[in-house]
Amino acid sequence: MKIHAYTSSPRRTPRSKIDRGYILPGAGDPNGELPDAWFSGTDKPSLHAFLSGIDVLVCSLPLTDSTRHMLSTAEFGILGKRKAYVVNVSRGEIIDHDALAIAIKEGLLAGASLDVTEPEPLPSDSELWGMGNVVITPHISSAGEGYLARVVDLLETNLGRLSAGECMFNIVKKGKGY
Repeated sequence: MKIHAYTSSPRRTPRSKIDRGYILPGAGDPNGELPDAWFSGTDKPSLHAFLSGIDVLVCSLPLTDSTRHMLSTAEFGILGKRKAYVVNVSRGEIIDHDALAIAIKEGLLAGASLDVTEPEPLPSDSELWGMGNVVITPHISSAGEGYLARVVDLLETNLGRLSAGECMFNIVKKGKGY
């Protein structure tokens, strides 16, 4: 598998790819070595360049004014050239669900897995429920094995960093909208 990453800010140097956030020991990609390609931008052309090489798209990003309905008709058209599969574990409003349903019905996409929807919960009359190539889960993607232990580890780590006068992990960035 080749991994392509997309972020709002460029990561052109090895130093810029280092993850300075909280990482469970033995997990993650702290040195940013896994992405075979790293795309960036906040405009549609840069997003479209990224999407043009995707077979499976995993959405894990905050909901802001600039990410609301970030994936809609044009984006599904691009993903449709490779008959991509879409996974959303971030926020439901990242995806225009009406456009998603049309793209799946038209056979553009291989399907979708949605842990989050718009609205949430997804209404019982949504046509997404009846699509055989759509998996819908009740916003539980974070509830994997060991979740409580990870949360406690993060709390302990942050308390230690706070005591040492260091910046804590996972701080809300109100200026960025998340």
